[in-house]
Amino acid sequence: MSTLNSVSNEQLAAIAKAFAHPARIHIIQLLLSKPSCIGGEITSEVGLAQSTVSEHLRILKAAEIVTGEIEHPRVCYSLNREKLLPLLDLLQQIASSQVSNDGACCAGT
Repeated sequence: MSTLNSVSNEQLAAIAKAFAHPARIHIIQLLLSKPSCIGGEITSEVGLAQSTVSEHLRILKAAEIVTGEIEHPRVCYSLNREKLLPLLDLLQQIASSQVSNDGACCAGT
């Protein structure tokens, strides 16, 4: 079942927009590479100032791609894979769509 029908175009655009920065891609890849949630090591792994990493995490959390749970004295971040399903569905539809060999958008013209 496609998850595209369960989200609005605005929600899908917000998810895609959250990916639109190399540092956020790096954070997502870092979260994917860890078996559990991670906290303060994000800053050292990404190599940016704490305030910059915090802003990127804020954007990812606003798009609900990343969740953060307080585990005093730190926040533990993890990837919300379920929220990425609509974007995955859209990309799979694009990848599997028929494309003509000559790149023309209209067949027979």
